Amino acid sequence: MLSGDQDLPDGIGMARLAWTRLPTAEGAPPPLPDGLAAAASTSAAQDELFVGAVESLDYEVIENYAYREEQAQRTKFWVPYYIMLKWFFALLIGVGTGLAAIFINLAVENFSGWKFTLTFKIIQHSYFVGFLVYILLNLALVFSSVYIITHFAPAAAGSGIPEIKGYLNGVDTHGILLFRTLVGKIFGSIGSVGGGLALGKEGPLVHTGACIASLLGQGGSAKYHLSSRWVQIFESDRDRRDLVTCGCAAGVAAAFRAPVGGVLFALEEVTSWWRSHLMWRVFFTSAVVAVVVRSAMNWCNSGKCGHFGAGGFIIWDISGGQEDYSYQELLPVAIIGVIGGLLGALFNQLTLYITKWRRTYLHKKGKRVQIFEACLISLITSTVSFVLPLLRKCSPCPELEVNSGIQCPHPPGTDGNFVNFYCSKGNEYNDLATIFFNSQDDAIRNLFSAKTFHEYSAQSLITFLVMFYSLAVVTFGTAVPAGQFVPGIMIGSTYGRLVGMSVVKFYKKLNVDEGTYALLGAASFLGGSMRMTVSLCVIMVEITNNLQLLPLIMLVLLISKAVGDFFNEGLYEEQARLKGIPLLDSRPKQVMRNMSARDACKNQKVVCLPRVSRVVDIVSVLRSNNHNGFPIVERGQNGESLVIGLILRSHLLVLLQSKVDFQNTPFPCGPGVLNRHNFSDFVKPASSKGKSIDDIHVTDDELGLYLDLAPFLNPSPYIVPEDMSLAKVYNLFRQLGLRHIFVVPRPSRVVGMITRKDLLLEEDGHTVTTELQSTSVRAHLNGKTLRGNTHLQRPLLDSLMIGE
Repeated sequence: MLSGDQDLPDGIGMARLAWTRLPTAEGAPPPLPDGLAAAASTSAAQDELFVGAVESLDYEVIENYAYREEQAQRTKFWVPYYIMLKWFFALLIGVGTGLAAIFINLAVENFSGWKFTLTFKIIQHSYFVGFLVYILLNLALVFSSVYIITHFAPAAAGSGIPEIKGYLNGVDTHGILLFRTLVGKIFGSIGSVGGGLALGKEGPLVHTGACIASLLGQGGSAKYHLSSRWVQIFESDRDRRDLVTCGCAAGVAAAFRAPVGGVLFALEEVTSWWRSHLMWRVFFTSAVVAVVVRSAMNWCNSGKCGHFGAGGFIIWDISGGQEDYSYQELLPVAIIGVIGGLLGALFNQLTLYITKWRRTYLHKKGKRVQIFEACLISLITSTVSFVLPLLRKCSPCPELEVNSGIQCPHPPGTDGNFVNFYCSKGNEYNDLATIFFNSQDDAIRNLFSAKTFHEYSAQSLITFLVMFYSLAVVTFGTAVPAGQFVPGIMIGSTYGRLVGMSVVKFYKKLNVDEGTYALLGAASFLGGSMRMTVSLCVIMVEITNNLQLLPLIMLVLLISKAVGDFFNEGLYEEQARLKGIPLLDSRPKQVMRNMSARDACKNQKVVCLPRVSRVVDIVSVLRSNNHNGFPIVERGQNGESLVIGLILRSHLLVLLQSKVDFQNTPFPCGPGVLNRHNFSDFVKPASSKGKSIDDIHVTDDELGLYLDLAPFLNPSPYIVPEDMSLAKVYNLFRQLGLRHIFVVPRPSRVVGMITRKDLLLEEDGHTVTTELQSTSVRAHLNGKTLRGNTHLQRPLLDSLMIGE
């Protein structure tokens, strides 16, 4: 067996053991036939399809010379420092996301409080003037939001969850994790939510947490001179992926004060790869967020936060409501689940159609049209929420329990039930204004409130459901930060309360509370739209502080998800597909089981480079195609082409820009090249397009020089035989987080076989060795029997190999 550094000084000896000799046609140049694909099941053709919009991430460890040199230079203290820094960053992500959530909630609640207080005072004297002031205040807030998005941070529009889900699936959308995106998300959310649009701030908080995590991972923002070199240790996409996962969980924990729900949301909804040690850090980050938010709430409850009071941070405590349920209520609960699945699927389809129309016709006309659209929707929303309550007659205040904590009507400008909106008598309230003319958090708290029987009429609830559902569909997709958690909760709790009112009338002897059914309705719509189950179930329990309703929430989520899946996919999957984000689902398509790896790449034209290439040839290849990975070949002793590895486009651009490795002779370079580059030289900036071939300037003299690519390639990429099932390739590609897979002909020989016991590690002092048991391999090759005993000393990542 060859020894990598002894038999081949250039360090590619170990790579040769992994590759099949690929035949070439007589007289053909080194580029290989169709049998070798430079991309995996999603192929290099997808790189061309999505070029300019998204780019795959490199989660695979590229074990080139620079990487091995860096690993060899690290001391024994590096691993403890690396682990400690990961936990420290988890702490910073939790604190940063918690503070961002506090700032957003304080701003939204105070803007809303000032707006409603001022409007209530004015309408006591002039309804029309109050109407104008209310519209202008909302318009100013929405205009500030859409202006920030269109002129400063376009990537901050929408919820951001489809983009973050794509990032954690292995796809990088340009600009989604930049510093200006973070700023635009925070201030844009304040304007859009404070302006009364039918959207929420919870989805944008997930994106905010991801941005904070990414910026911390890359040491800050170099563009705005807010960076620190001593923390720039997480230079690989793999490490950044873990930090972004912590940020997503922190965003949910901050939005709903649901730390366990945040962990499960990251596990179920956004991330594609999960490990036990990552769960510990995600759990720790969510716990930190919970502590920070709880501390802020205790401080605000003392009256130091203006109009904030007890609002803002979502917690709708209905623990004092319905304490038990009977089997007779299972049918109404099932009906709620079916309604949620139908309305959720319809919501996804309508938003998909409208968003397609926006992207195709409307938003292509420029920023002014986007600003005008958002402002027009703001005017419509403000008019609906202000005018519709006038169509309902005021109702007399009901008799309330002395210790219920509910006041009728509640003082203007404060949160609570029973809003007195332009009522002639002091002891009356407007039930439609209780939902419409209120902040969203307070409106949901009113819908969830226990022991408020007959507060709402069926006509008011139906009116609100139709209008708010329509507004939510139209508003989603505008150029502002927009989440769908809170609008979904408002829609679901409305028809849930309607069902609860029917149950109260039908089962007069049951201890049924309308607020309980509002909670189940909210869960059903979110399940029918977003298709989450476990994480959503825990989130609903945490924000309502009612564990007794857990079985009913589980039932309604299962039904709503099953009904919704019958019609279409979840909201985030639909939006990701619309935005051109090529998500890999958890399961391969059924048709893939009848296809082979060769079928997936048979129409490709693989572009290969020789080990020592001319600079002009490299530049020509990079300009003529959009592939991001190129196989490197070398002539063997018998004149056959031997694949020795894979090199990325980004690495070639680094080499062309630095020019220090150019040489005059077409021969392999010596060992002196090792000290010319560090591993960090090849790191692509987070959420950036990186270098382009158009940015590289090479003189005519330099075009005639040569470049030895062996020290910079990945000598051990993953390979699959051409007749492997495409479904099997799909699972390998997704579960390992790969970007490229080589498809090769069937190997001709077996040099060894790895079993489970061969991968067990034994620690001996300060060294870790892999003891590989002797494996007898019998293979009839040309009439002879081959017996091989293998004792390989290789890292785990590239030890699992079969081939020559």
